[in-house]
Amino acid sequence: RVETIGAATLYLGDCREVLPTLGPVDAVVTDPPYGVLSQTGSAATRRSGGNTTNGVCEWDVSLSADTIDAILNCAPDAMIWGGCHMQLPATFGYLVWDKVCEGLNFGEVEYCWTTLRFAPRMFRHRAAGMDGGKEHPTQKPVAVMEWCLGFLPNARTILDPFMGSGTTGVACARLGRKFIGIELEPKYFDMACRRIEQAQKQADLFIAPPAPARAEQEAML
Repeated sequence: RVETIGAATLYLGDCREVLPTLGPVDAVVTDPPYGVLSQTGSAATRRSGGNTTNGVCEWDVSLSADTIDAILNCAPDAMIWGGCHMQLPATFGYLVWDKVCEGLNFGEVEYCWTTLRFAPRMFRHRAAGMDGGKEHPTQKPVAVMEWCLGFLPNARTILDPFMGSGTTGVACARLGRKFIGIELEPKYFDMACRRIEQAQKQADLFIAPPAPARAEQEAML
């Protein structure tokens, strides 16, 4: 299933099957699964909304090296949240989201691995009460993803192979970027379609209509 919503193209399917069919993109910005929900116990697993087997959430599994390589080969630049849990090359360009809330079960900060070269950067933004409600267990605030995209000013087409509820696509809509998203779970795919469509409509409200042609008086012969 493929949905086109404005400048966004969304695929319901396995990114390992979809990625080889895509053309080049400018950057990958994603928050893939990396096995942390499974390690935090049954309470977090129940909140995840996915099926469980022996207490492990089916979609929250660590990525294979082949899948990571396929993601990195999609674009010259990449931002991967949770990269500190994966076998990725050393990098200078870490992004850190400070949740401004002590004592969170999953940690007070989250790290984003990037291919960029800059000193690590910190973004302070509360996780609570974000964007009208949390619809995915690992959902990021839109403001965090907009902050990420700010480090990629020349990237016009953004790919998220683990789209979830579509926050990266919402940020792209608000910033006027093209977006390609892939999501395996139908429930979250439908959420992403709805949220991105709403963001596209809201973004259109801020685009000024073309100015009418100015009438000019011509001399009569």
